[in-house]
Parts: sequence; structure tokens; C-alpha cells
Amino acid sequence: MTPDRTSAKIKLEDIIKQVEGQRFPPVEKWNPEFCGDIDMRIARDGTWFYMGTPIGRERMVKLFSTVLRKDDDGKTYLVTPVEKIGITVEDAHFIATNIEVVEEGGQQLLKFTTNVGDEVIAGEKHPIRVEVDDESKEPRPYILVRGRLEALISRNVFYELVDRAVTRKEGGRTYLAVKSGDTTFSLGQLDDGDV
Repeated sequence: MTPDRTSAKIKLEDIIKQVEGQRFPPVEKWNPEFCGDIDMRIARDGTWFYMGTPIGRERMVKLFSTVLRKDDDGKTYLVTPVEKIGITVEDAHFIATNIEVVEEGGQQLLKFTTNVGDEVIAGEKHPIRVEVDDESKEPRPYILVRGRLEALISRNVFYELVDRAVTRKEGGRTYLAVKSGDTTFSLGQLDDGDV
């Protein structure tokens, strides 16, 4: 039986009270019972909706973003110590809206900032991956933020990455690669005409 998506017992105010004041609550350690799905959606462009209406309060969106968890079942939940509530995510959980190159110990590090204020440095713990749309052949780049939560790298940020990329050849293939610290990431294979 599918849970009622507009369950009356799930109140956003209750979720806020349970997690307010904690930067990153330990959602990975919490194992509350599943309370059903709620009509909350993160759209492809990173806009959060509740019952079909955009959530206009940035503070509320940031707060909810701290209690997101994607489980082994592939679904995303808002998780508190006492509730686990399913939401819909159209693509990625966040959008990487800014990139900054920082130098540390003589190495270039790529620091990303998301639309909800998370900051991560690309590397082994925060890998970059690029999918290519089968129909449009457009790249869809992502960076892992925390847990199984990813940020779609916005188009302008991806262009900055491409500008910093170098051409590499491996196994008869040519691809663009970018380095952050000791880790190198492929941004995609090049056609022969692109080299």
C-alpha cells in the first residue's frame, strides 16, 4: 500500500523544531520508523516545493537540506530522530553554484559551494562524475556532497572546470581531465574532431 503523500500527521513545523540549531544532524545514525511520503519535491533547477508551491524561505530550505538522507533503496528522506519522511528529487539534491580554486601545500584544490551553502573540496571523499544524456549528448556533471547526496554542477561552473581541464590520452581514448589535490577526474571523452 502506498503511503498517503499528504499525511496530516507530518507537519513541517515539527521537523523544524526537531533539528533547528544543528548544522549537520547525525541523520546517518538515526533509524526512525517510516512515516510515509510528503508532497515535497526538489526540482531539477534546485527549487524546493511543498504541496506544489515553491518554498520561498531560504532559511527553511537550508534547514531541511541538513536532514536529507538517500538510503540504499534509492529514495530520499527527511530524517529526524523520530520520523523518516519520503520526498521526491527530480535530479540532484543540490546545485553546485560556485567554484573556487584554492592552493594548499602547493596543490590546486577545487572548492564547490552549493545553493544551500554547503562547501566541499573535490577529491576522493567528494568525487566528480559526469553522465552524458543519451539523446542530447549533453554532459550532466555531479559532485558528491555528503552521504549519497549529490549536487548537479551548474552549467557556468562546469564551463569553469572545462577551462581548467587538460587533455589526456588513455587506452586509445582522449578525454578532458581536471585535478583537485591528488585526485584526477574525467570530464568526458572527446571526439576526434574536438582535440
